[in-house]
Amino acid sequence: MDVLRAQKISESPVMGNITYDGTPVYIQHVDVQNETARIYALENPDNELTVSLNQLEER
Repeated sequence: MDVLRAQKISESPVMGNITYDGTPVYIQHVDVQNETARIYALENPDNELTVSLNQLEER
């Protein structure tokens, strides 16, 4: 996923349709310099992960 697109989604009040490894996720924060995002699965918000932006897909 593009850094600017991920940032826009994370700042939007409307949640985008984003997946990580096929699982719907919410983007909490985007680290532009490292091209990573802090995410959590919609079904498990207590399990936060930091992942590379290229592992996220917008559907």
